[in-house]
Amino acid sequence: MKRIEPVVPVNEVASLLEGMGRTGFQGRKLGESLDVWTQMIEDESCTIMLGLSGAMIPAGMQECIKELVKKRYVDVIVSTGANMFHDACEHLGIHHYRGYHHVDDAELYSKGIDRIYDVFAYEEEFRSVDTAISEFADALAPYNSSSRDLTFRLGKWLSEKNPSESSVLSECAANDVPVFIPALCDSSIGIGLLMARRRGIDVSVDQIADTDEITGIVESSKRTGVIYVGGGVPKNFIQQTQVIASIHDGGNDGHHYAIQYTTDAPHWGGLSGCTFEEAISWGKEKPGCRNVQCFCDATISVPVVVSGLIGRNPVRSNIPDVLGFMK
Repeated sequence: MKRIEPVVPVNEVASLLEGMGRTGFQGRKLGESLDVWTQMIEDESCTIMLGLSGAMIPAGMQECIKELVKKRYVDVIVSTGANMFHDACEHLGIHHYRGYHHVDDAELYSKGIDRIYDVFAYEEEFRSVDTAISEFADALAPYNSSSRDLTFRLGKWLSEKNPSESSVLSECAANDVPVFIPALCDSSIGIGLLMARRRGIDVSVDQIADTDEITGIVESSKRTGVIYVGGGVPKNFIQQTQVIASIHDGGNDGHHYAIQYTTDAPHWGGLSGCTFEEAISWGKEKPGCRNVQCFCDATISVPVVVSGLIGRNPVRSNIPDVLGFMK
């Protein structure tokens, strides 16, 4: 009888990235980022934090982020509210569509179509999710807690509302991966909560509690690694944890590993292009930390590197209980 061959995971991407790591320019940086991320995963004392900005969910990155959560290649997510709103939309069957960037936007407006570069969505459908979030808030009231607590509850609610689908929020709730939204009001989730408040519902989100909770995670971690998709508020919200921790004698002199995928250059002075070398001067990164900054569109870098991680399949010997300090 012919021997049955085992299934072999696809790993060509990992091999490609290993080769790219021995080339030059941004291809080299992309390859090196796979090595640094692998080191974070294999470091049993490391807590891995992902900063997620930009319109990553509308651009089709939802499955990539879900895989990172399910395989526990990240332990904490800090996101814009917009990404998590779009994530909730997809869970509820409200989709984003391939459109065009050369288009008459006034005509789109007249037809109730929102544009995110070359991605289209229907405003009426988005507003139905605003309403759903508003109704979700009804069951919470009276409510005043961190965005981390709110997103956990929202992830559970989404699973109950539409159990046949999944989302980053629902996977994070199921896998005990906290999701922080430090600028929650700057999103349709904030709009939905405002709709509830204007109906007299007692609901508020304590963003200072967010800062305290995520700093507590850093203070309770022996080592931390950070990955930034883009920059913005999620990036500095994670970066500043080491500074806050040091004020309270709980820091580790900066993050030990750091990766950023960005198209922002440092010489314009924007924080999203701030180099990790500059961040060392603030105590946000540890001197001598292994870091890679890859100047590349995240819709290229993220799926390639995530595929490379899955193909390489690094072993995580210890998954940190990131919220254990709160128990």
